[in-house]
Amino acid sequence: MKKAIILTLTLASFCLSASPLLAQDQNAQPAQQQPSQEELDKQKAEREKNAYRLLDQVIDEAQSLRLVENRVRIQINAADILWDQNQGRARSLFATAAEGIAELGRQQATNNSRRNPGVGDGNGFIFQGGQGYGPPNMRTYQLRQELVLTAARHDAALAYQLLASTKPPVTTQPTADARGPRAQFLSDDNLEQQLLGRIASLDPKLAAQNADQMMDKGQFPSSIPQVIDQLYKQDADAAEKLADRTVKKIQAANILTKPEAANLVNALVNAGPRPAAGDKSSATSGRGVPVLGQSSYVDLLSTVVDAALKAAPATQANQPVRRGGAGLGNNNQQPLTDAQVEQNNARRLLAGLQQTLPMIDQYLPSKASLVRQKMSELGMSNNSAMNMMQAISALQGNATADALVQAAATAPQQMQSRLYQQAAYKALEDGDTDRARQIANDHLQSNAKDAVMQRIDFREMAKKAEGARLDEIRQSVARLQTDNEKIDFLVQVAGDTQKDNPKLAVQVLEEARQIVNHRATNYDNFEQQLKVAHAFASIDAARSFEVLEPGISQLNELLQAASVLSGFEINMFRDGEMAIQGGNGLTATLSRYGQELANLAQNDFERSETLTGRFQFAEPRIMTRLAIVQGLLGVTPVSGAGGLRTMVNFGNNVVIRP
Repeated sequence: MKKAIILTLTLASFCLSASPLLAQDQNAQPAQQQPSQEELDKQKAEREKNAYRLLDQVIDEAQSLRLVENRVRIQINAADILWDQNQGRARSLFATAAEGIAELGRQQATNNSRRNPGVGDGNGFIFQGGQGYGPPNMRTYQLRQELVLTAARHDAALAYQLLASTKPPVTTQPTADARGPRAQFLSDDNLEQQLLGRIASLDPKLAAQNADQMMDKGQFPSSIPQVIDQLYKQDADAAEKLADRTVKKIQAANILTKPEAANLVNALVNAGPRPAAGDKSSATSGRGVPVLGQSSYVDLLSTVVDAALKAAPATQANQPVRRGGAGLGNNNQQPLTDAQVEQNNARRLLAGLQQTLPMIDQYLPSKASLVRQKMSELGMSNNSAMNMMQAISALQGNATADALVQAAATAPQQMQSRLYQQAAYKALEDGDTDRARQIANDHLQSNAKDAVMQRIDFREMAKKAEGARLDEIRQSVARLQTDNEKIDFLVQVAGDTQKDNPKLAVQVLEEARQIVNHRATNYDNFEQQLKVAHAFASIDAARSFEVLEPGISQLNELLQAASVLSGFEINMFRDGEMAIQGGNGLTATLSRYGQELANLAQNDFERSETLTGRFQFAEPRIMTRLAIVQGLLGVTPVSGAGGLRTMVNFGNNVVIRP
């Protein structure tokens, strides 16, 4: 008995003495998982080293591409990436790209007279067949746009030099009647106006100088308020002078004969007057940047009101005469007369004043009743434009569910369903499934209601599955009807359980992997595989690579088939080479694979590069490697400059917006 007591005390003493060591071991584990700043810096340096090495390879490979637009796009993106690291080389790449674009323009000038115009030719909006290319003028315009807007993020003067050096011969510009119904999106004027807005923050004084020159030529860029606002931050006196000159030039011109002036004057008057120094009471309420002093603002508002009051109700006499069938490709429209142009612009100005009525009441009370009377004559509801703006603002902002419901109640009928649907999704995002269900039941019908209810069911099933066993999750999956529903549910469950039960998350994604583990028969199948690969990336990257690899093999087969069929069913290839920017599902899928490999390259560069090398065609290899470089360096193409993004194919028509 005595020996047993001694043994018990000895074991207890050992356990007590060991417990601090065990505690130290347990506490040491998390510390090892957190890399030091030195390790983070080392990892960053390694990523940059790999990225620039891969970029050199991309630039070299691009020299073998036959299509000028392919080489130019690579050169533009490479120059953008290299600017901070090697500005001289970046400038050289921009210049080389400009030479290629200029050569394309000269070639098109030679061929333009012999080419039969196609649907949308000269306008650039729509062309048929889902070919992935616009008319030649459209392709050149897009390349110029990408070049100058990308350069504008670095050097404003360089951007203007490139704009001038790539200007195509006059014969390649679309012909147009200045009074015609279509805006000329492919014109130099339009591109120069885009560029003006881009350089406003980079070099506001140069932007102001160019804005003055454009107004002297009779152009009124809608980006002028942005230029004035940026100039205020650098030189307030210069900004005030530019604001005053802008108002005087608008007043000197007949704005009813200039459709493009309407956007500018609406932006200036809707924003209200600029607050005096230290005065925040008259600040704008989200309708734009106020840049005009009160005196200039009242003068401009009076000019706009007087022009808008000339509007008359639409009659057959003041409407354009259409000939031929209606449709986006229809050019058989008689040019507008001067009187019709002025009436159209007067109505546009009057419609724009609906949300400015409080300003008219405050600064021009004697004209307020005349404006309302004119709106009533033309059947314009005082609140319709304001409700539309509120609805659009609610959709674009980060509004609460209640705010979205409130906006929907007063929104135009065509927008109500979308707003209520967004309100239900917002409530669901906030974890309030009861509120989401109430919104759907009270305000939505048919398909919109079904979509919300399905998402609510997914959320509730996923929540229950957090503590469930794998066989119970399988039972929930079995009750779902489509593969898309099953994959979305399993990915949702994996995301919810990843932190607390990573083992279960992997098992759940393996269930999703079994669903997509077959040869794709359509682009939806590819997207399903990409969705599962993306979900695996943050849990088990090796399995993500395994999901992607079969898809790359199949894409190689599809590319080979597309190259054979080129000219018969599809035109992805020209001169034996695939255009790296196209408007078809195959190019879009290649781009998506590139994005996923770029994401994986953050943690496993070697395997991402190895899998990229599995593409048999040079074009997708170059696309993917460039995406990896951009991902490693955190570089994204400038918004509005095409980069390597793809257009969207709607049935047999590809819609392009510059």
